[in-house]
Parts: sequence; structure tokens; C-alpha cells
Amino acid sequence: MQNEFHRIKRLPPYVFEQVNKLKAGARARGEDIIDFGMGNPDMPTPPHIIEKLVETVRDPKANRYSASKGIQGLRKAQAAYYDRRFGVKLNPDTQVVATLGSKEGFANMAQAITAPGDVILVPNPTYPIHEFGFIMSGGVIRHLPASTDSQFMVSLDKAMRHSVPKPSVLVLNYPANPTAVVANRDFYADVVAYAKKHDLIVLSDLAYAEIYFEGEPPGSFLEIPGAMDIAVEFTSVSKTYSMPGWRIGFAVGNERLIQALTRVKSYLDYGAFTPIQVAAAAALNGPQDCVDEIRGVYRRRRDTLVDAITRAGWPIPSPPATMFAWAPIPDMFAHIGSLEFSKLLLERASVAVAPGVGFGEYGEGYVRIALVENEQRIRQAARNIRKFLTESANELHNVIPLASKAQRTL
Repeated sequence: MQNEFHRIKRLPPYVFEQVNKLKAGARARGEDIIDFGMGNPDMPTPPHIIEKLVETVRDPKANRYSASKGIQGLRKAQAAYYDRRFGVKLNPDTQVVATLGSKEGFANMAQAITAPGDVILVPNPTYPIHEFGFIMSGGVIRHLPASTDSQFMVSLDKAMRHSVPKPSVLVLNYPANPTAVVANRDFYADVVAYAKKHDLIVLSDLAYAEIYFEGEPPGSFLEIPGAMDIAVEFTSVSKTYSMPGWRIGFAVGNERLIQALTRVKSYLDYGAFTPIQVAAAAALNGPQDCVDEIRGVYRRRRDTLVDAITRAGWPIPSPPATMFAWAPIPDMFAHIGSLEFSKLLLERASVAVAPGVGFGEYGEGYVRIALVENEQRIRQAARNIRKFLTESANELHNVIPLASKAQRTL
């Protein structure tokens, strides 16, 4: 029992845990931490969704085992959403499965379709489950840039030509976590054509479809003709309806892939608690003005964060979508990297962010800032950051003359 288990050995140390431990210690000491670290929505779930949950949970029959693939009413609601929002027709019986959040869906899809040694193409930086779901299933990861410019297709073609064995799966995530990059139909069309030519399965993570601020609303990969032949798309109610702890997501698309996921799930779970599924269906079928309100809150927080922290001396690029800002760390801290900067920001400014390196090696030099604090707290964070940056600049200014004097003495 001394040897570490095979799958555990394949997982690297959890980068975020170092910041989380410091955060927990600071809170234990009574410090007020302004926490932008985790993408954990803080707004209340809309009342009509909660009311449907309460109504359903009073039914004694609702306490029984549910359906692993999701109750029919929920699957129909998701199919109706795709038709209404994207113009994509889905058969709720064969092309929709409800998951315990999109994270569980990704991990179980990886189990369903991955053979040991399969090469999986994953963007970098990206949400960790996109990579580690396949690693735990025995796959081998090859990274692609998390972009939508011409370099993506060049890198994709290079990976296909030089990987042995030939890659079997391509993961996409737009609007992207953590970078907030968005994709358009032309990009998706290029990927569909390439994937069909090279027999690639495409898994598209569309969890942030409804959290957008600029231009046209994000589209679905499945809107592109031919995409249904090769792709499954994952969505979630977590961010759209502020229901993160409810753990309801969806996988939709190609029947063969959905069947494989459904079969794996049937061995592992009985689905979410039925009243939660009924309430999620009410969210999808009910009034959607709550989605506009939630989006508006995130937009105001984004504008406040970008303006206040930029004026504090740390320029923050404005994200066009998602609930995150992806920010390069200030120049004076570039040499210490994103993890040490995140720890320093927590210790000196009482502000928690997620180090970019936790999303992949190409995330180094950045941090992810989640829009999960209200505007007053964001402005307080900006004041803390301004003080921290000013003190750090003064310290650096005092150190450099001392170093120069020591060199002259030598």
C-alpha cells in the first residue's frame, strides 16, 4: 500500500490549493478577503425556479430514484432551448442527456470514448477538466493555442500530422474559461470541415453562452452544417440562472456519442434529485428576463472592475464574455510568475485571484479574476491594490540604488 495509485500519479499538484490554503488561513485570522478566485456565482437563484423546487419536493414520489439520463421533461426543455436560441433541432430521447453539471459530463464522456494512449487535442490555457478528464481515462494530451485566429488552424494541422497515434478528439471552449475569447461561425465552419476530413470527434464546452457583453450572442458549434455528425456540446444552468450548486448540465449532439455517455452514466449515477431537474426545466421553459438581469449584473461588475483596477495602476483588458477577466500580471512582478504574484496579492492586498498557470503552462504570466463580488467590494479591492502597487514600487525603488551602490563598491 506504499505505492501511489496509477491514476493519482498522473495528476499534478493542484496549483489553486496553495492560494486556497493561504486564503483559509487569512480568514481564520479574521481578515476580510475579497475573493475573485473561484468562478462561483454569488447571485440568488431566480424565485420562480426555487418555487418550482419547493412545490415538487413536497410530492412523496419525488424522493425516489431519478433517471440517469435526465427526466424527459428536462430533456425536452433543453431541446426547446437549443431550437429557440440556436435554431438547432434535437431529439430529446436520443440527442440530449442531463449531466451532474458540465464538469461531470466532460469527465464521463472522456471515460466513454477514450482508449489508453489516445491523443486528445486540448486548448491551453483552459478549464482543467478539459484536460484531466482525459488524463484520468488514459489519454495523452497535446495542447493547442486557446485562440480563434489563423494560428489555431495551423497548430491543429501540425498536431494532426505529427501526432502518433492520430488524435481522436478535439476540445473547444468558447466563450473561453479562463481567457474569455469568443468564436464566430466562420471559425466553427473551418473546424467542422477539418474535423470531418480527419475523422475527429469535437467536444464543445458552451457553458458561458448566455454571459456575453459585446456584439452578437455566442453561437453553438452545432449550428454549423455537418457538426451533428462529429460533435457533442456541453452546457450548464450554473451561470445562466445562477444555479451552480444545483449541479445540472447537459450534453447534446451526435447520437452515437450521446449513447456512449448515457451508457457510462447508467453505471455510475441515478441522475440529479428529481425536484432539482423539474426546477431546471422550469428555468429553461420559464421567463428569461432573469437571464438578462444576471447578464446585466456581470456587465456592470466587469465595467467597474476594468475601470477601477486600471485606474489603480494595473491595466485590466475588458472581457467580451464570460464571468472572468484574464489579466497579465503587472510588469514589476513578471519575474515571480502568476502563482507567487497571486499569493503576494492575497497577503498584501487581501485580494484573491486564480493564478493563470493553474489553467495550463501557457497561462503563466496571467491571472483570472472572477466577477463574483459586488461593485462596492470591487472598488475596495481596487483601493487595496493601488496601495499594494504603490508600496511595491517604493520598495523596488529603494532596493535598486542599494544594489547599484554595492556593485560600485565591488
